[in-house]
Amino acid sequence: MEIMRSGHIGRWAAIAGALLLTGACTQATGLAGVSANSPSTVPVTGTPSVTATIPEPTPSAEHQAAEQPPEGGDPVKVPPPKLSKYSYTFPVKGCKTTYQRQLLVLPKTTIWAGQGCAFVAPVGGVVDEVNIQNRWRPTTDAGADREGRFVTIIGDDGVRYLGGHLDSVAAGIRPGVRVKAGQLLGRVGRSGNARDTAPNLYFAISWKTGPAFWWVRRGMVKPWDYLDAWRTGNRTYSPREETLALRGRLGETPRCTVQCSSKKTQTPQAGKTPKPTKKSDDGDVITVDPSIAPFGQQ
Repeated sequence: MEIMRSGHIGRWAAIAGALLLTGACTQATGLAGVSANSPSTVPVTGTPSVTATIPEPTPSAEHQAAEQPPEGGDPVKVPPPKLSKYSYTFPVKGCKTTYQRQLLVLPKTTIWAGQGCAFVAPVGGVVDEVNIQNRWRPTTDAGADREGRFVTIIGDDGVRYLGGHLDSVAAGIRPGVRVKAGQLLGRVGRSGNARDTAPNLYFAISWKTGPAFWWVRRGMVKPWDYLDAWRTGNRTYSPREETLALRGRLGETPRCTVQCSSKKTQTPQAGKTPKPTKKSDDGDVITVDPSIAPFGQQ
């Protein structure tokens, strides 16, 4: 009886063990107590927010040196190109000046400067005409007298330069005298028809003619571009080529076309004594050195 009971118990134990083994085999292989199945994934919606601040990368010393321009030295002064073999200087020296840069009536300019400022030779050359007599009168307004006291020179470039309305002519300045660029020729004033204006220098560029052709002497070439260059730009900028070309088109002695006539003097009436004309306090008149070569033959 005991033997039968023990046999039943052994069979039941074997069945129970088989059942346990079968249950274990139905689960996925894995570590004890840990499921091998992947956990369910929560779907991600929208853009995840970043709460941390991402630091900017720190550039290296070599990178910084490449981005920053190097410190430059002092600017190098490059001289302007040489445009001619002549060297010029502004015709008023040592004073503040202004001057017109447009054609009003004649191709000349008025350089406004203080009384007594130095009028100097704009280029080396030879003195051509000198007038130390202020003969202009408003009653006659003679064209040849409008510049008052003046000096002209024939430059080494062959161009004639005139400075008028002078207060005085420098000592030793006479026709035929050799002068250097920048040499004193006279002093700025108000002679001629500038007597009712502020002091100024009547400055004109032309070519050599005889004194009878005063309308050529008073200006044929517009001077302001050259004055600009001589004062602040290129001092080798020469009016020679423009003057030669214009003289070639017009001829050496073109006729006068602007402000040519003088005022007519009144004829004294019978029985009336005419008023005496005031004489100038200067004794000399225009003097000319005929030995100076004509323009273009230098």
